[in-house]
Amino acid sequence: MTRGPTTLLLHTATNSHWVDADALAAAVTDRLPDLDLRVARTPGDSLEMVADSEVALAAGLPPAVLEAAEELRWVQALSAGVDFYDRAALREAGVLLTNAAGIHAEPIAEQVLGYLLLFEREILRGVRQQEAGLWQRYEGGELRGKTVGIVGIGSIGSRVAELATAFGTTVIGTKRDTSTVPDAVDEIYPPDGLHEVLSRADYVVVACPLTDETRGLMGREELGILDDESVLVNVARGPIVEEAALVEALQQRVIRGAALDVFEEEPLGSDSPLWDLPNVVVTPHMAGSTPHKERRLADLFATNLEAYRDGEEGAMRNMV
Repeated sequence: MTRGPTTLLLHTATNSHWVDADALAAAVTDRLPDLDLRVARTPGDSLEMVADSEVALAAGLPPAVLEAAEELRWVQALSAGVDFYDRAALREAGVLLTNAAGIHAEPIAEQVLGYLLLFEREILRGVRQQEAGLWQRYEGGELRGKTVGIVGIGSIGSRVAELATAFGTTVIGTKRDTSTVPDAVDEIYPPDGLHEVLSRADYVVVACPLTDETRGLMGREELGILDDESVLVNVARGPIVEEAALVEALQQRVIRGAALDVFEEEPLGSDSPLWDLPNVVVTPHMAGSTPHKERRLADLFATNLEAYRDGEEGAMRNMV
């Protein structure tokens, strides 16, 4: 009975907000009872235990850990975003990197629809009137007939499109590879079609990864293209949207509002104007949270482990 490859759940995972490390270890063990899985509880554990580990489950890979990882051949990231990994160093060390794209698509997409309904049905206004003890009827809108623009139609963007379509919206968006288009997307554009998407969208959902190309993608110019009744939703990474330009656009009512789960700096500073703007919804980078994430991560890891053991790297899901 084989117990290899030696696999380490790094301290970055046990100390991460992404997952419950004990729940993940239990899910992986339940899925792969013969796997030699070890758990690092401290940074020191990571440095010591990674030396003879072939595979790592991680929420980040500090340089010192990579330097100590003499046997490491594959890292399974526990998030879809890998902007905090030194990908060049991993390539130089011959270490494969797979991400967790798709794991968080359902909860994030559901949260996006919640944001849209908050604005379209004026639910925030109702909550504030309740807090004030004020009974004052008002008119809500309908999502049906609206246009949802998705910046980055990957796994998350595709699920957002499916849910938005169910509400009768038109879905347009950008995608790096436009040769395949999800059924729920009405029109697709390459990245250089962003301005066209922004000019037509009632709601803009930022769902692309953070890369050198997307950092600052939504700046003053892009926000100025939006209609003054448009709402921006960011569930990707904070630095994709220029925060100062967004605050200005919100204060001056260049756009109607914003729903933000991610920020340039996290936690969001107590002095940020975003806390007090009445046309902003702030959530603490929790859109991907779900009680099912550890099981889904374990399933993804098991699928990739089978391909890895068989030497079929090309069959591994979410290769970065």
